[in-house]
Amino acid sequence: MQLNWLDTEPATSLSSGFPDKLVLLDCETTGGKAVYHRIIEIGLLVIENGVLIEKWQSFVDPQVALPPFIQRLTGISPAMLVGAPEFRDIASVLLSKLEGRTLVAHNARFDYSFLKNEFERAGISYNAKPLCSVKFSRNLYPQFKRHGLSHIIERFDLSIENRHRALDDAEMIHQFFLKSSALFPDQEIQATCESILKRPTLPVKLDAKEVEKLPASAGVYYFYDDKGTLLYVGKSVHIRNRVLSHFSSDHKNPKDLQMSSKIAHIDFTQTASDFGAQIHESNQIKVLSPIYNRRLRKIKKLYQFRTDTDKQGYLRLGIESIDTENPAADEQFGLFRSPRQASKKIERLADQYFLCHKLLGLEGDSRNSNGNPCFRAQLNKCFGACCGRESADIYNQRMQTALKNYQIKLWPYPNAILVEERDAQNPELSCFHLVDRWRYLARLTLIEDLYDYGFQLSGNQPPSQILNPPQQEEPQTESRFDLDVYFILVRFLVDRDRAAMNNLQIHHLMRRLEEHCD
Repeated sequence: MQLNWLDTEPATSLSSGFPDKLVLLDCETTGGKAVYHRIIEIGLLVIENGVLIEKWQSFVDPQVALPPFIQRLTGISPAMLVGAPEFRDIASVLLSKLEGRTLVAHNARFDYSFLKNEFERAGISYNAKPLCSVKFSRNLYPQFKRHGLSHIIERFDLSIENRHRALDDAEMIHQFFLKSSALFPDQEIQATCESILKRPTLPVKLDAKEVEKLPASAGVYYFYDDKGTLLYVGKSVHIRNRVLSHFSSDHKNPKDLQMSSKIAHIDFTQTASDFGAQIHESNQIKVLSPIYNRRLRKIKKLYQFRTDTDKQGYLRLGIESIDTENPAADEQFGLFRSPRQASKKIERLADQYFLCHKLLGLEGDSRNSNGNPCFRAQLNKCFGACCGRESADIYNQRMQTALKNYQIKLWPYPNAILVEERDAQNPELSCFHLVDRWRYLARLTLIEDLYDYGFQLSGNQPPSQILNPPQQEEPQTESRFDLDVYFILVRFLVDRDRAAMNNLQIHHLMRRLEEHCD
């Protein structure tokens, strides 16, 4: 069963957290000193509103000898530069592509310094605040030690034909940003970019020391006013950057503007990875009910699609509330917070798969169609299942295709599991998460605590017996099904690459032997 309703599909455009207008650029040069060496190739990609709109590449005649080691590194020979324009010949065209756009480069100081010097020689003043993709990687992926382009290519298994060629390397930055767009929410991307491009103004009631104490690592942060009232709980893979993003001078989010004037104190809890941060944030919001958090509050009812077959053999679709203790029946699809949310999803599926509004319960009496075509059939947006023009077999196949991506994910383990979460850089942040059938049961610091929940390890190689306790204990949560936690668990436990990136290990559990003997 697929999970593309959980944002696991590869991104086809960059996150809206990136600046609206970007130029991803790479230069190849005759050496490493901008005041002495020269550019021999420029490649760039122009991005607007997340979409790639242009690729551009040009060789450049450096008018100096091309060192042999540069030829070996890049594969660029002197013969390839014969007839190439000098930089001054392409300066105006290049400047037109750079102006009004954020310059992005890997190790941006290198490329920017060469551009600035080359423009200066051509009599043009060029100034920019570049977005460095090395810094971007360091901030967003602190669990990795190396952030060179070769390491990023290996990390994400990217495909490149000509390493150390300008356009190919620029395309790798684009692929890296696309991967990051699929892995992280827009707010996380935006916070990372803003931390590199500018430093926000702090709220008037907030002492700068409150920000200085924040770690550059994953975790959950808490905003309080001067009376100690909890205003907001958030999470991030880089707490300091995310907190500072709330104080951006543009205040695109009205909530940030309103909340910013009240913040007087910040607290935080570090976690070993993004997984622990997401779980902890979800649970903390539900337990503490901060003033400015609304989206993750407790949900008493959930809604799903349910199918059945009418007398003519056509699949019908309905919306019904479900028992949160048992949400994963085979004939049910989707999980929604309200009937309206479920109905909106049905409408989108109908448009995408040419489904009948009558059979979906969106038009008239779905049980008494009287053989009359629905309104959409007259617009050729329904193939006539409502009036018998389309056979039940063909219509049902299309309906099943539309719904298969929304079937509830079955629990893939024979019993409960222990998710071991470790920070390779800071072992003190390591912990265990006890999970059973998409329900988050507890965060453990002692392996012996498993016995209190009626479980024991089923493998022969147990993890460390004792772990350092976290800064703040995870409150025990209800064992009822939680939609937000379900999405988090599926996102991390089903996607092996995401689990590996967050250093998660799964340990299988079994019921305590003593219980089998009772």
